[in-house]
Amino acid sequence: MVQRQLRGRGIHDENVLAVMAELPRELFVPAGVLSHAYMDDALPIASGQTISQPYMVARMTELLDLRAGMRVLEVGTGSGYGAAVLGRLGCSVISVERHPELADTARARLAALGLADAVRIVVGDGSLGWPAEAPFDAIVVTAGAPRVPAALPAQLADGGRLVVPVGMRARQELTLVIRAGGTFETHDCGGCVFVPLIGEGGFAEPAGESAQGRRRRWFGRLLL
Repeated sequence: MVQRQLRGRGIHDENVLAVMAELPRELFVPAGVLSHAYMDDALPIASGQTISQPYMVARMTELLDLRAGMRVLEVGTGSGYGAAVLGRLGCSVISVERHPELADTARARLAALGLADAVRIVVGDGSLGWPAEAPFDAIVVTAGAPRVPAALPAQLADGGRLVVPVGMRARQELTLVIRAGGTFETHDCGGCVFVPLIGEGGFAEPAGESAQGRRRRWFGRLLL
């Protein structure tokens, strides 16, 4: 996975590569797709969500330009895999998940990996960030938003970085926002497809759509 999907496709951050080489991804996927844990694709998890493709996790993490000791906000805990990568990189992480059942399962996984002190998982509307504990050195959003959620850039520390997929429900552009004092630099970093960010700063929940339907339509991966 690391040699072909990550290093072979341009991921250069050796710390990210080392963490993803030793973190057991199979602990984060359901039993029914266990044999696909290291494939170059997103996989379905509970509550109609996904665990993102390994390349996308690595790409988003690399764009944050992290160092040990940084404070990171993750919007969308999901399986907990991305939070585990951040925690293994030495960051102090708050991860916001809107599905209580996903939050509970992720907490148990991270505790089993010795990451309970590094990662705190809370339940709420992550599209609003977590203002009570801002500013953050980095913010990563693991779902697609119609625009950069208005609350998030202001929760960055000076020099901080925000990575968020922005666009339509069917496809997004991976977007990097860098804060420099009171100004914000925006960079497009490639097409992608993620589950929609649901909440005040994201999309409304589609009426009548099943969790199975969402899994079929949204992937959390690089758009080829």
